[in-house]
Amino acid sequence: MELVAMNEEEYASFRVRSIKDFAEEKVEAGTWAAEEAQERAEASYDKYLPEGLNTPGNYIYNVVHEADGNVGYIWFNITENRRGKEAFLLDIVVEEVHRGKGYGTQTMEALEQKAVSLGVDRIGLHVFGHNVRASSLYRKMGYEVTDLTMYKDLQK
Repeated sequence: MELVAMNEEEYASFRVRSIKDFAEEKVEAGTWAAEEAQERAEASYDKYLPEGLNTPGNYIYNVVHEADGNVGYIWFNITENRRGKEAFLLDIVVEEVHRGKGYGTQTMEALEQKAVSLGVDRIGLHVFGHNVRASSLYRKMGYEVTDLTMYKDLQK
């Protein structure tokens, strides 16, 4: 699996898709109301990617498989904190048609290789509680839960 830097046209498509997906995830998680989700997601992307593809510290790649071509995308940023240089995975997608082939694992391995080449000490990520498939992948890859927020709906 290879991580290939996006061009501006690819970034424009990524941005539209990623914002839409993020808004839907926040609604499904019960964090945002549906009528506000799109606007809030756009504001979040404006905040974290103010210079788009050229925002310093952000890395946005197409995920390219030798045989199947472009199978998804990945976005992470790198910051310095008290623990050293840290990458944080902000978005990862393996397209539906390519799922179940081990490409998620290969993409995470490619991320780790890229992070090491950039001098990163650790990788963090967030996963929505309802995303069992992703959570299972991350645990399999050696990621550990550091925080866990839980809710109980009393109106059901």
